[in-house]
Amino acid sequence: MTSISSMFQRWFKPQDKSENKLDLERLPQHVAIIMDGNGRWAKKRGLPRLAGHRAGAQAIREVVEIAPNLGIKFITLYTFSVENWQRPKTEVLGLMSLFREMVEAELDNLHENNVRIRAIGDLEGIEAATKETFERALKKTRNNSGLTLLIALNYSGREDILRAARQLAEEQKDKAVDSQSFTQEQFAMKLATAEVPDPELIIRTSGELRLSNFLIWESAYSEFWVTNKLWPDFRKDDFIQALYEYQNRNRRFGGLGI
Repeated sequence: MTSISSMFQRWFKPQDKSENKLDLERLPQHVAIIMDGNGRWAKKRGLPRLAGHRAGAQAIREVVEIAPNLGIKFITLYTFSVENWQRPKTEVLGLMSLFREMVEAELDNLHENNVRIRAIGDLEGIEAATKETFERALKKTRNNSGLTLLIALNYSGREDILRAARQLAEEQKDKAVDSQSFTQEQFAMKLATAEVPDPELIIRTSGELRLSNFLIWESAYSEFWVTNKLWPDFRKDDFIQALYEYQNRNRRFGGLGI
């Protein structure tokens, strides 16, 4: 079996081998990714936008393949936001078809590799065939104990916070409970990401510098890593570079750090 260290040497060739070493003991549990730039990738090549989304599937495969080998427990992929419904209908329909195609093509392999698929977002708001495909994947992998792959589909960070607040209020409306007694931990358990640790690292491709309504509550102390690469061009060595830069930051959480 190939060791993690030998795989690391193959995939990532740092400029300064004496200093740029990934510490496998200090990696994030949860990495979230805003996969941006598919449309621009296609436009640069004179291709339809959907071709860029299809090309981005390879980048997803590479990240999902390497993450468990490095001991990362959770990967969240921002696949489709509620704002994305504003895109042309042909692109939206093409994306939904592509989501089904990818899940159907990769499901057996993910299951065999002990990957658990989890969806965050409003699955009730997507068309029936895509919803059924994802529900089948969630059911098949629900007992897996390896990497948890969270798919943010028809997702809005603001809507998730609002839904959680409404749920908490509804549950307590007939109880004599002091609202001041509610804790952040109680609220977090009402979010779509309940029981998932907050992402320590958020990666965004294509050079954009915004959250785009993604994991607003959960990203309060996340580290951000941005690359100008478009998502279809993102590869394992880029992922390793992001992890390396993450573990060389001083995470102070409002304190003075060390």
